[in-house]
Amino acid sequence: MSTPHGLLLINKPSGITSHDVVARTRRILGMKSVGHSGTLDPLASGLMVLLLGEGTKLSQYILERNKAYRVKAKFGVETDTYDLTGQVVRETPVDLDPELVRSEALKIHGAMELPVPIFSAMKVDGKKLYEYARSETPIEVPKKMMEFFDLEIEAQTSNSISLFLRCSKGSFIRTWVHLLGQNLKVGAAMESLERVESMPYHLSQAITFEELEADVKTGGLTRGYIPMVSTLSHFKALRVKGQDQVLMNNGQISHDLRTRLISIFQPDIDEGVKIISEEGQLLSLVGLEHGKGFVVRRVFRYA
Repeated sequence: MSTPHGLLLINKPSGITSHDVVARTRRILGMKSVGHSGTLDPLASGLMVLLLGEGTKLSQYILERNKAYRVKAKFGVETDTYDLTGQVVRETPVDLDPELVRSEALKIHGAMELPVPIFSAMKVDGKKLYEYARSETPIEVPKKMMEFFDLEIEAQTSNSISLFLRCSKGSFIRTWVHLLGQNLKVGAAMESLERVESMPYHLSQAITFEELEADVKTGGLTRGYIPMVSTLSHFKALRVKGQDQVLMNNGQISHDLRTRLISIFQPDIDEGVKIISEEGQLLSLVGLEHGKGFVVRRVFRYA
């Protein structure tokens, strides 16, 4: 099998780390250049967008998109990690009115500044927050802007709630669950989490490790694989050839190509433009920068 370049959509099982997902994919594909565009906690399952070969250069563009999850929260228990894998710090008897729970859940939407879970991989002064927590080193927990929207309650019991919601990049669902528990004055911890979307990709497109192994044995990637030219579907695309292509291979924009870019690019709307080679491969990404005009952001080489 030739070296694949692009994205691979994996259905991560619960109980393993994101690092484990990358390591296993490297072994299956027999290649070192594999990364990811957003971690999932060991407890969590669902969609992980992996980056293969030249696809690793797309990381920042994939990370910036919204995510969607299915989450189950258990009431009456609080832990140091905000999920059921952590140490219990408080338990409270639960006798909640389902309509009150529904009402409070629907209130937690929109953009808000919230504390980051202390057991998370966010870095402060070059050190991950969970390293401070495990060593019991005092630290002021940072806050960040998080946004939650499109919330749909799917099921409720006497002490739990299951729901679907979307969020902005870098938002912590555990923080949302913890906040709901605080507002209800009984505490809450995340029981399960499944990522179902990493825009524009959906869990239904992802494959399991077993399916990936089967595909590799039969000769190549088919299911779950997004080739480079098909990524970043929200970017406009221009096809080049001849001297325009030669210059672009060297990171240069020809006069003719610049004219074409001006004719299609909408500065207040478009994020960038994909430049496609005569052979149909993604050649580069071009963007507009204030004071500089059009600049080459990435050039991809498949040799």
